[in-house]
Amino acid sequence: MNKYAAGYIAAAVVMLAIDMVWLGVVAKPMYQKGIGHLMAEQPMLGAAIAFYLIYPLGLIVFAVAPQGADPAWGKTILMGALFGFFAYATYDLTNLATLKNWPISLAVIDIAWGSAISAVSAAAAKAAWNWAAKA
Repeated sequence: MNKYAAGYIAAAVVMLAIDMVWLGVVAKPMYQKGIGHLMAEQPMLGAAIAFYLIYPLGLIVFAVAPQGADPAWGKTILMGALFGFFAYATYDLTNLATLKNWPISLAVIDIAWGSAISAVSAAAAKAAWNWAAKA
């Protein structure tokens, strides 16, 4: 399997699985309390699918592929975390700046979450990348 495809699939699967637990179970009460008045009863499936297809591609392009030749994982994980930090900060800080009563605590937690899930997804992608490169 192509190392780009292997990394992408790993990042997408890991991110989707972990995020479903986070959004559907762990953080759901926090989001309902903080922004429940803004939440749709059902998410827009098309937008969700687009996100989970596009975001892992960003991780591959900006965090995994640039470190592809390096067998060490540290920089890949760091770059994944930074990618998540900047992406989630863009979303949360824009909402904080433009939406009435957007909770600061929610923004901080969400940015931390974006950093963490992106680091973990980049690590999964790096593992798959290294595996495919040896195959």
